[in-house]
Amino acid sequence: MNDLIHHLLTFWNSLIHKPLFGLLLTLVVFQGALWFYNLCGRRAFVHPVAVSSVVIAAFLKFGGIPYREYVQANDLIYFLLGPTTVALAIPLYREFHHIRKLAFPVLLTVLLGGVFAAVSAVGIAWMMGANEQVLLSLAPKSVTTPIAIGIANNIGALTTLTTGVVVFTGVIGVLLSPVVFYLLQLHDPRAQGIVLGLNAHGVGTARGFELNATTGAFATLAMGLNGAFTALTLPYIVPLF
Repeated sequence: MNDLIHHLLTFWNSLIHKPLFGLLLTLVVFQGALWFYNLCGRRAFVHPVAVSSVVIAAFLKFGGIPYREYVQANDLIYFLLGPTTVALAIPLYREFHHIRKLAFPVLLTVLLGGVFAAVSAVGIAWMMGANEQVLLSLAPKSVTTPIAIGIANNIGALTTLTTGVVVFTGVIGVLLSPVVFYLLQLHDPRAQGIVLGLNAHGVGTARGFELNATTGAFATLAMGLNGAFTALTLPYIVPLF
């Protein structure tokens, strides 16, 4: 009996460290979280990104799997984030006739919101005594993951910390969005899209498309503009400080 248990443990330890195991873990857990999300009527508080992140984090912790090893196993998914983000141009184009009428207020809102998001995050962390590398890692937290990783590499931040903060920001943004919309009586799908795309980037944009096409299109616009603005300015602003 002891030999059987030993062989099973040996097999399990060899299995979880195989390159494809991390990718399979991501796909299976996310699919399960998506099923649970649909079962609960697509409630924001059980968003599949939030649920699957917690489950995978617990699995890595108790399974003794190094985070770096898990990330390397999911390189394919990281690679696909870029093309997926670019593909959002299609629904954006379909709603362009609505967007063109509000070009100036949308642009102004995104610029001011993007600056405030970065400054507030870095400022709060600085007041709490965070070191320089943590501050750099927090600066791009309000842009979508593929852009945030590129910025983090450019400014010398910790890409793993930046990625985690970006995902956390997106999940929290989606979880709190119904409360914010209710308190502010924000019923316009265009305004809701701007809020979701600006504050919750990729996760918020996905949530916007679940609400309706207009919300998703404006979320895509806000996410794209904020990402471009941050990528073009942040690497040049950081050296000044």
